[in-house]
Amino acid sequence: MKDFDGKVALVTGTTGIGLATARRLAAGGAAIVACGIDRSANAAMRAELESSGAGALVVDTDVSVPDQVRDAIAAGVERFGGLDVIVNSAAVHPYGTAMTTDWETWNKTMTVNVGSIYLTAHFGIPQMIKRGGGAIVNVASVQGFACQQNVAAYATTKGAIHTLTRSLALDYASAGIRVNSVSPGSIRTPILEKAARGDNGSDADVEEAYRRFGAAHPLGRIGEPEEVAELIAFLCSSKASFCTGADYKIDGGLTAGIGVK
Repeated sequence: MKDFDGKVALVTGTTGIGLATARRLAAGGAAIVACGIDRSANAAMRAELESSGAGALVVDTDVSVPDQVRDAIAAGVERFGGLDVIVNSAAVHPYGTAMTTDWETWNKTMTVNVGSIYLTAHFGIPQMIKRGGGAIVNVASVQGFACQQNVAAYATTKGAIHTLTRSLALDYASAGIRVNSVSPGSIRTPILEKAARGDNGSDADVEEAYRRFGAAHPLGRIGEPEEVAELIAFLCSSKASFCTGADYKIDGGLTAGIGVK
């Protein structure tokens, strides 16, 4: 289904949900401008999208650095002629409490997870206005609602994403730009694998951890990046034309209950 024919989409993050989203939007006909700091992941995404025949520009980018985000967007606009969609998926996930998280880690988490969304909006929205509007989807987390222990910086950023999403939605509704967020539960991504692997755990340990994580979700499993990508694609599409300023949980029912049986 070519639901994004003629559209240009910026996606931050080239693994996990970002990769799955780029694939989905490209399959729908969008030209993809992707940004990520992982050069090997960038190269893999570039090769995959190009081999599929999709228009793709994958830029090695630290999304917490203003000039790099500005230049990536400018390169995409020059290549493809404009910008219609922004999906902010890039994130870091350090562990630590307020006592154990150092200032550098705290600031890095804020600038990558939240600052990058400000930057793509700051440099990208003027381009979207030239096209008559567009759609932005920010990847938040259920940890913006209820968090684990030992994730002070990460959980704080995810709550901030919910608030920034609402602010952007209100500020740019009159320009025809819709802004929403999605809040996944446990999804099979490199970040979750890192948590599952712990200190150099085996593949069997990882699968056991996935089963344990999945058991916490009423649907009994962890989610797949492609499932999140489908929700993101819907919110970016004309089918979601009356959706803005909202968060959409995709968590297998994780936050629906109170944990008492």
